[in-house]
Amino acid sequence: MPWAKVDWPFGPREKDHGLEARATVKPDLIILDIMLPKVNGYEICRLVRAEKLDMPILMLTAKGEESDVVLGLNLGADDYMTKPFGIKELLARVNAFLRRRRQGETTVHLFGSFTLDTSACLLTREGEPVKLTPKEYRMLCCLLENQGRVLTRDTLLNSVWGYNCFVTSRSVDRCITTLRNKIETDLHAPQHILTIRDFGYKFQANNDSC
Repeated sequence: MPWAKVDWPFGPREKDHGLEARATVKPDLIILDIMLPKVNGYEICRLVRAEKLDMPILMLTAKGEESDVVLGLNLGADDYMTKPFGIKELLARVNAFLRRRRQGETTVHLFGSFTLDTSACLLTREGEPVKLTPKEYRMLCCLLENQGRVLTRDTLLNSVWGYNCFVTSRSVDRCITTLRNKIETDLHAPQHILTIRDFGYKFQANNDSC
């Protein structure tokens, strides 16, 4: 997901779900309006940073006073744009953030005898290529990028198939099964893709127990 515009839900349960989505889906950039009903952008920024999420936050506001800018930056925002602004300026700021973020990203993931190079879209085992389908590749990337975190089937479904694709969570289970066939030594005791009962799946790169 290259970037995301945050439309924050208002109810307490929805707000928790929104934070969970930002922790699991991990947008590369959040565009956050300050002037929101019920919960303002400052509070959302504070909650995002409290969850240890480090994606850039670009704040939009009609206010331009120095104190408002300082408050947003102190809460963890990375940049600040005052309305009105041109769409070209907004896109230029977004592209600059994404370029800097890509330069700092890890493109090589190691687990067991495998290496996943995301810059080359290539999985190898002891130097030999392992053929993955596009969905298996996206599933593995999602799991690796969230090592140690339990991902629900809905989260994996949305990350791999997209929000507008009409498939069921059983598709996630089938993809996990075919992926395990390619990276696990013992399918009855997987070491990397762990099933977390009643929740979903978790990835671990080493052989530590869950």
